[in-house]
Amino acid sequence: MELKPKGGTAVNIAQSIAGLIRDEVWPAGYRLPTVRNLAQELGVNPNTVSAAYKQLRDAGIIDTDGRRGSFVPEKTEILHTESAVPQGLVDLASGNIDRRLLPELPSDLLNGYHLAADVGSHGDSPELMSFIRNWLKQNTGIETDLMLLSGSLDIIERALSQRCMPGAQVLVETPCWLPLLPLLASLRLEAVPVEMDEEGAQIPDHVDFSLISAVILTPRAHSPTGICYSRERWQAWQRVLAPHKTLVIIDDHWAALSLKPFHGMEGFANEWIYSTSTSKFLGTDMRTAVAAGNGNTLKAMKKRFSLGPRWISKLLQHITLQLWQRLGESGLADIAASYQTRRQKLIGRLQRHGIHVPGQHGEGQHIWLPVHNEAQVIQFLAAKGWAVQSGATFNLSKQSAVRITIGNLSEHDCETLADDIAETLSASGKAGY
Repeated sequence: MELKPKGGTAVNIAQSIAGLIRDEVWPAGYRLPTVRNLAQELGVNPNTVSAAYKQLRDAGIIDTDGRRGSFVPEKTEILHTESAVPQGLVDLASGNIDRRLLPELPSDLLNGYHLAADVGSHGDSPELMSFIRNWLKQNTGIETDLMLLSGSLDIIERALSQRCMPGAQVLVETPCWLPLLPLLASLRLEAVPVEMDEEGAQIPDHVDFSLISAVILTPRAHSPTGICYSRERWQAWQRVLAPHKTLVIIDDHWAALSLKPFHGMEGFANEWIYSTSTSKFLGTDMRTAVAAGNGNTLKAMKKRFSLGPRWISKLLQHITLQLWQRLGESGLADIAASYQTRRQKLIGRLQRHGIHVPGQHGEGQHIWLPVHNEAQVIQFLAAKGWAVQSGATFNLSKQSAVRITIGNLSEHDCETLADDIAETLSASGKAGY
């Protein structure tokens, strides 16, 4: 086994060091030799070692921290966004959709379908793609190139990987979708937060947009607040981004269930990627995501996809189309109404207690509740039988808040929960924001 780095070029040295770290010869926390010392040991120019270290930093294999020098970072465990909910509590923390609203699998679902046996069967189902094109045109006005992927996060990751170099800045709404910040960190991208208000993300006056590589916006049912963008705010973002080369990524995850208008992509002069998914109305087993785009990033994503996964299961595509068609507009409307009724019932009851909830005119499956002491609120609500999610990991500003997911609530539960929240906030000495 190699015990010391070797090589005479930056590439060779970087590969050798990566091997030492991979084999745990250099464990987490190990401090790398200084550039000068390693250059002397290998008999190369210090610039060569410096270039090797840069390659390793850009790849996330080593970190550099000022006077500490370069070192092997601590291991990062795979992110699981699900919360460990204690037995006996109503789960309002995991962020799961309401399984009671998912469609049943009819017995004739696979009639006429034959499993494929050849690699030539790859690609998108023409029937599903035709259906999606018509649906997008009618519901969003989008008529551009499309591709299928496995989920919204898959689309965002692939778009950022194709467009952004390590160290690039990406604007993100705060609070944001839970997996987004760990994803940006793993891609070595710098998250630049923009605060939300009732009309969407505010235009920051402290940001140099010429340095922003990408911006991620959630037009409807923003997770976790439920806020929907006003037309005026949407157009303001179009104007501020127009002079720059920023990639616009639109995460319209609630599109098929949304009761709010989509303000369109035609006003964006930038290159953009639009994303939506079936997971909110067909469930995570049937998760299929659609990416649309107006430029080279989507083309690059297609090319890269063709060299890896190559296609989404044709069986999954078949079932997705069948279930989506059978649900129809009325079935989707019923699902949307169920979520919205419970969301409004909970918010209305909280308002009667004098508790303000951001996104009160929004939609979706979450409620974001700022509090003064989230640990205490989580503990008090657990004592009353409710498990809610800590808000600290959702935002860079570490705003004290809790996220409440309504999927496991009945309409009666909404009133009981609101009363328990009011009592909890009163017991902590604060009546909420």
